[in-house]
Amino acid sequence: MNLGILLALASALAYGAADFIGGVGSRRHSSWQVVLVGQTGGALVMLAAGLLLPGSPAPPDFAWALLAGVGSATGSIFLFRGLARGRMGLVAPISAVGAAVLPVLVGVALGERPGWLVWIGVLAALPGIWLVSRETTSDRPARTREALLDGAVAGLGFGVLFIALAQVSADAGLLPLAANQAVGAILTIAAATSLGQPWRPRAGVVGWGSASGVLGALGTLAFMVATGVTSLGVAGVLASLYPAVTVLLAAGVLGERIGARQRTGIGTCTLAVAAMALG
Repeated sequence: MNLGILLALASALAYGAADFIGGVGSRRHSSWQVVLVGQTGGALVMLAAGLLLPGSPAPPDFAWALLAGVGSATGSIFLFRGLARGRMGLVAPISAVGAAVLPVLVGVALGERPGWLVWIGVLAALPGIWLVSRETTSDRPARTREALLDGAVAGLGFGVLFIALAQVSADAGLLPLAANQAVGAILTIAAATSLGQPWRPRAGVVGWGSASGVLGALGTLAFMVATGVTSLGVAGVLASLYPAVTVLLAAGVLGERIGARQRTGIGTCTLAVAAMALG
C-alpha cells in the first residue's frame, strides 16, 4: 500500500473523528458556533505550523486555498445544518458520495487514467459509503426535499475542497492551509449573520469546536499531501470514507447500534480500499 493511500485513509480518519466530535458538540451548543470555533482553531494551528515550517507558496497556491476554504465552509455549514435538523440518514450519504464522485470526474477530465483495479475499488466504494452513512433507525424526515438539498450542497462543497487542495503545490508549505481555514471562518460568520443564527461562541463550545477543527485541519493536510503521491480520484474516494469512522466512534463511545446495512457498507469499503491499494 503506497504512502498516498495511507495518507488519504488518515485524512478520512481525521475527518470522521472531527465530524463525530463536532456532531456531539452540536447536540449541546449551536452548530454554527461549533463550526466557527473549529475553522478558527484550525487556522491558528496551521498558521503556527506554517510559520515554524515555512514553504514557498505562490499566489496561485493561496488562490486555490481560498477556493478550498469556500468548499470547506459550504460543506461544513450544510452538513451541520442537516445534522441539527435531524436528517443524518439523508444528508450524510449524499454528501459523502458527492464528495467522492466529483474529484474522480475532475481527475479524469485533467488526464488521470487509473488502472482497472482502481476503478473497481472506486465503483465499489460509492455504494459502500452510502450504506455506511445510513441511519440505523426507521425514522424518515418529512421534508425530504430540504434534506436532499442539504446533502447535495454539502457534497459539492467537500468535493470542491478536495479538488482545490490537490492544486496547491507540494512546496507551498502550510500557510495556504491557514488561509483556507480562515476563509471558512469568515464565511461561517457571514452565513450565520445573514440567516439570523447565533454564531458568537460561548465558553462551553471552545473545547468541542477546537478539537473538531484541529482534527479537520489535520485531515486537510493529510489529503493535500496524499494528492501529491496518488491520483486525485483515488484520494478523494478514500477521504470520503469518513462516515465509517463517525459510525464506529458513535457505536464505541455512545453505544449506538450499527445496523446490518452499515456493517455491509463497512465491509464493502474495506474491499474497495484493498482493490485500490493493489491497483
